[in-house]
Amino acid sequence: MGRNSLNVAVVGATGAVGEEFLKLLVERNFPFKRLKLLASPRSAGRKVKVGDEELVVEELRPDSFDGIQLAFFSAGASVSREFAPLAVAAGAVVVDNSSAFRMQDDVPLVVPEINPEDLKWHKGIIANPNCSTIILALPLYALHRALGVRRVVVSTYQAVSGAGARAMQELRDQLEHALRGEPITAEILPVASAPRHYPIAFNVIPQVDLFAEDGFTREEWKMVRETRKIFHAPDLKIAATCVRVPVLRSHAESVQVELERPVTVVEAREIMARMPGVEVWDRPEEQIYPMPYQTSGTDPVYVGRVRRDPTVEAGLLFWVVGDQIRKGAALNGIQIAELLLQQGLLSHAR
Repeated sequence: MGRNSLNVAVVGATGAVGEEFLKLLVERNFPFKRLKLLASPRSAGRKVKVGDEELVVEELRPDSFDGIQLAFFSAGASVSREFAPLAVAAGAVVVDNSSAFRMQDDVPLVVPEINPEDLKWHKGIIANPNCSTIILALPLYALHRALGVRRVVVSTYQAVSGAGARAMQELRDQLEHALRGEPITAEILPVASAPRHYPIAFNVIPQVDLFAEDGFTREEWKMVRETRKIFHAPDLKIAATCVRVPVLRSHAESVQVELERPVTVVEAREIMARMPGVEVWDRPEEQIYPMPYQTSGTDPVYVGRVRRDPTVEAGLLFWVVGDQIRKGAALNGIQIAELLLQQGLLSHAR
């Protein structure tokens, strides 16, 4: 396949992650010949600038994938379930950013720095992990590979952009009204489809996604199950608490890890710093540690506040921050596609 021979589609092109896919395709000089922007009927006809070109958004239809070799999906699980198989049937390889296929045994769930070999057995669909999972997985896998991880407890501090553009606007509106002393309304968070909604301005909400079994939310179970699948570690002990905070962009996570053997703080920093995609910002004596305002719009996952956990023999605590729209979503998807292209895997048996 020639370097500029790819016909690429982006489904959900007008959403926050879809827009990031378009930016990254240009930034990373991804080799597309034709780019097709697909979205819901209400977005069809909109003009979007991609690099130096202005493209018209088309309505997503069953026949939208004729001649398309690669399709990035970022329009929600229901859209992916309906249209991704149609794209595959038309000859495209799908990189799907939703939860639709992540836990299917015959669909690879890939973080390129961790399990690129899983791409070899794809059957037309590759799943992009949950944003919080990716941010946790990079530094955690570095420790797991070097030392072995027995147990993980993670608490997240998730930006409202993880709930979409409407949630971001709701935070802005609530802040403006609150600062003027006006009543504030909540219609989106914690979950738009839930019966109750709470303000996010000057608040934190201990619910991300709907509740599922055993009192955990679906977001929390995603972190558990997806991490196990990516690591090929089905028995990994991991528990998560996911919290929405009044930050526009970049998720943060507090991580407690029990390792197979003790490690010094200096060694732990070095192990994580060697992991591709990870940067260590950890100079507590200078108050150097990562925060969302520094990391928004950037590619790496950042680690700081590394310290020994005094409650267990081989325990470690650390803080990790990453832009969930870039590495937590669109960048990881683009990196998957780049690997598919490099390894000659941008085809599948139909």
